[in-house]
Amino acid sequence: MSNGVVLNLHFAATPPPSQGKEKEIRETLLLAYRTLGVVFGGLVTSPLYVYPSMPLNSPTEDDYLGIYSIMFWTLTLIALVKYATIAIHADDHGEGGTFALYSLLCRRLNIGILPSNQVYSNSSTYSRIERGVEAQTWLAKLFERSIVARRLLLFLAMLGTCMIIGDGILTPAISVLSAMDGLRAPFPSVSKSLVEALSAIVLVVLFLLQKFGTSRVSFLFSPIMGAWTFCTPLVGIYSIIHHYPSIFKAISPHYIFHFFWRNGKAGWLLLGGTVLCITGSEAMFADLGHFNQRSIQIAFLFTIYPSLVLTYAGQTAYLIKNPNDHDDGFYKFIPTSVYWPIFIISTSAAVVASQSLISATFSIIKQSVVLDYFPRVKVVHTSHSKEGEVYSPEVNYILMVLCVAVILIFGDGKDIGNAFGVVVSLVMLITTILLTLVMIMIWRTPVVLVTLYFVVFFIMEGVYVSAVFTKFSEGGWIPFAISFVLAFIMFGWFYGRQRKIEYEITQKISFHRLEELLADPSVQRVPGICFFYSNIQDGLTPILGHYIKNMKSLHKVTIFTTLRYLLVPKVDPHERIVIKKSNLEGVYGCVIQYGYADALHFEDDFVSQVIGSLILHIKNCSGNAEPDSQEIEQEVSSLEEARCAGVVHVRGKTRFYIGLNCGWFDKIMLGFYEFMHSNCRSGLPALRVPLQQRIEVGMLYEA
Repeated sequence: MSNGVVLNLHFAATPPPSQGKEKEIRETLLLAYRTLGVVFGGLVTSPLYVYPSMPLNSPTEDDYLGIYSIMFWTLTLIALVKYATIAIHADDHGEGGTFALYSLLCRRLNIGILPSNQVYSNSSTYSRIERGVEAQTWLAKLFERSIVARRLLLFLAMLGTCMIIGDGILTPAISVLSAMDGLRAPFPSVSKSLVEALSAIVLVVLFLLQKFGTSRVSFLFSPIMGAWTFCTPLVGIYSIIHHYPSIFKAISPHYIFHFFWRNGKAGWLLLGGTVLCITGSEAMFADLGHFNQRSIQIAFLFTIYPSLVLTYAGQTAYLIKNPNDHDDGFYKFIPTSVYWPIFIISTSAAVVASQSLISATFSIIKQSVVLDYFPRVKVVHTSHSKEGEVYSPEVNYILMVLCVAVILIFGDGKDIGNAFGVVVSLVMLITTILLTLVMIMIWRTPVVLVTLYFVVFFIMEGVYVSAVFTKFSEGGWIPFAISFVLAFIMFGWFYGRQRKIEYEITQKISFHRLEELLADPSVQRVPGICFFYSNIQDGLTPILGHYIKNMKSLHKVTIFTTLRYLLVPKVDPHERIVIKKSNLEGVYGCVIQYGYADALHFEDDFVSQVIGSLILHIKNCSGNAEPDSQEIEQEVSSLEEARCAGVVHVRGKTRFYIGLNCGWFDKIMLGFYEFMHSNCRSGLPALRVPLQQRIEVGMLYEA
């Protein structure tokens, strides 16, 4: 930390460059292997439910060729070009997903309306990142000037985030249900209710495994996905040879034009099913925090993409010869001799498929919690080497209950497929819009390339969105219901936090006012160290005045501590603790800086690290005058003496006073915020503060 740096030089132990390169390649390939069990589960198992989700009516050979052509180009353009080639580079220091795109825009261009954006000014981390952006584009200036534009951007980010969380509920449901449905072909007596019950049991087991962490789960799941990724294209090749060897002529885009020319509106409606061929593509971006760009790209390009192209080709070849088997378009195309091995692999793979969006949901919830857009929930870091690997028990069990409920209530695979299509298409469209903004305002991509990207993907995904919205009454409303609840929680929490910070800034206490309060003869300075927690930095929290007036005391050493979350994934260790000395005796300021991908705890004793940084600051910051060693020793001695007398941590337990003068909107939103605030976790346990050292000071804020 700030106490110094010790350099240990071991020249003999330094590996040669070639050896280091080989080690890096091995680690990347191992990570690429592990991505099979986490990132690509949803994408590579999509053949289980794509054809069964399509409302086909007496399809012809030309129809199937057109459908395959649509799926091939959708996979190629959206999964390969957009996500694996472009979006994956729009990470925010290793973190991906919709919220990471939003935070990247806010951090680089100061266009956010986050509570934490008021405390950027003194961070060298932020300043260093900002240096590359000087002359702003007209679009950046528009967002800075227009609060409406900034709120619209926030709405898009929230909607995308809520939809991905909804994806984390629907992916496990549709994947496991579609796989378990394979029992009904060899055993017609097996009822749909039994299939749903078995699917629910499998999902419960999957969610119970989450506490072991992404690395362990992926190591367990990757062999299963490896078997699936290898076996299904082999079956596809067999089906192509046996049923329709010329299937790859459908790669020509003219089959797409002929398909829509012949089928018109019916063909447009079928897009609600074909869009499911890229389910899980967003996980390539959202799961970046668990892996890295190169490993995800290698796995997709050399295994996932060829596997999907061959599997869909095989399915389509079978269906051209057996056009009415589309309601069970996966299991019917499996040869009888390998049916049961493929069934076991597919069921296992469907379970694994759920992992990609579950992991992404954990990452997104963590980012939202740290950026103050979601109530505080417990977030556990399941890896010592990879900060992005997180697990949240509360979120995990809520997801489990909702997944099981979706299966038991909406057991029809078509309804869940319609809901799934809405999620997939909307998330793609939102990512396209945010990525376009990143290209224009941050990457400064040439206008021609930005226009080409936006026109191609916005039109393509816009057509998909228009098709899936026709299924709103047939299951398409499910993700909107989930997203509405999540968005209400996120906005309610954000609104309450914003109002609290606004109140604290307007009612803050200056150091001059603190000096006046301490000058009162009835106020005593008591022995010990007090860490007084505050949400504001330029001034002191109004709770301090409330505390002094009622307690008539203040500790001899008082450290006003602010936990400051920057819109960066990680803060350098030497910038973690920032100390500031006031003109008042024994009064200091301390800012603990964290990014949203940092673990909010200290490896050693929190108090020791802050006091160590404080002593270092006292010794190094003597101003322009010659340092008075006696004064320094006396101040350090006072610190140690106060520490021996005892340490206490004081935080405000504030509530809004919602009076009769409040409008109906404030009554609803602030009342909802208070309900969430009273039931969420405290911010202090993450710092490992002992329970017996905590004091909470209650105060009412006038709404």
